[in-house]
Amino acid sequence: MKLASHYNRASIIISVSMLIISACIYYVIINHIARKELDDDLSEEVGEFISYVNNNHSLPVAQYDENQTSYIKTNLKSFNTRFYDAPYTNPNHTEIEPGRAVSGLIHFNGENYIFTIVESREETEYLIQIISLVTVILTAILLFVLVVTNMFVLNGLWRPFYNILGFLKSFNISDITIITTKNTKVDEFRDLNDAVSKMSARVTSDYQGLKTFTENASHEMMTPLSVITSKLDNLIQDERLDSDQLKEITDIYSASNKLARLNQSLLILVKIDNDLLQDNETLNLSAVILEKGQQFQEIIKNKKIILSIELDNMEITASKYLIDVMVNNLFSNAIRHNKANGEIKIGMCGRTLVFQNSSDQSELNSELIFNRFYKGKTSDGTGLGLAILKNICSHYCFELTYKYSNGLHIFEIDFN
Repeated sequence: MKLASHYNRASIIISVSMLIISACIYYVIINHIARKELDDDLSEEVGEFISYVNNNHSLPVAQYDENQTSYIKTNLKSFNTRFYDAPYTNPNHTEIEPGRAVSGLIHFNGENYIFTIVESREETEYLIQIISLVTVILTAILLFVLVVTNMFVLNGLWRPFYNILGFLKSFNISDITIITTKNTKVDEFRDLNDAVSKMSARVTSDYQGLKTFTENASHEMMTPLSVITSKLDNLIQDERLDSDQLKEITDIYSASNKLARLNQSLLILVKIDNDLLQDNETLNLSAVILEKGQQFQEIIKNKKIILSIELDNMEITASKYLIDVMVNNLFSNAIRHNKANGEIKIGMCGRTLVFQNSSDQSELNSELIFNRFYKGKTSDGTGLGLAILKNICSHYCFELTYKYSNGLHIFEIDFN
């Protein structure tokens, strides 16, 4: 839920709660005032009633001045006057209405009477209902105005924040374009704009410096490696070398090749991690696998490995370079860690690719196998092949899994 929605919900809940509480208090106060007014009227009626009895020396009729009056003879010598709610029968409509009554004691012709005067509360109740209805309508209007105001005012108020958020989502560390943010009157957003601008500029500058250094270092490293490899090629072909010298030079040659592969693998990881390869296109994965199988055919024959391929036709959208690296690493891993007279099974069903290879090694640790520089005890690789494979799959949201079954190491890629 968005921040504005959280604020609107809290604001509405608090506003509605306060309005309900205020309406209840308001109703109680209005009702109390109305009853007080009725009690004052009844007090005046009692005064008029007593004056009438004293002046006319008789009790008034039951319907006295539109009020209902009743008398009960009593032996009580004293009685406290009290006010209370009582039903009122309207003589014009012969229906019962809410009323307010007062009871007191009067002495007449040597006897005591408890009199009761009942006055209609219909007009007062009607007034309270009108006031309550107006209050409810005003509350509804207030809530509607509050919601609409919050919707438009908050959207406008938070627009700079969403602009910054949109920039952060689309920010590319390799993009050297200068960041421009819109001006805002809110101090906090203005400070956030400045902080984000300075941060992105600093990060981009540091990245460009690191990228330049890495590219230069890699290029400068490859040049002497190429020279070393070339010289070693010449030395290996020298027939004057004895067996020990040839072995030493061969070891150096293997180490230099491994260093070159390591340098190339690290560069690929850097490009994947920083999303520097944006040359996506639609590729026929089946064709790529078949082509790569032809390239490795000679090595497969030399190791007497039986290769079987069963592929469904499938297309994916990705960088041709990265997919080539991915398939190349799958083949290289299956061949390098295979055994003589072993087998490689490649299958594709639906949108799932499976590479299976036999090996002298037992089951590998599935939690560590895709970590960088993790290698088996007998491996002579760089330890980056499967890490690169994992990074490529993560980059395109492909699911890569490893399992071991019936003496076969199985790597499965789900392209869904």
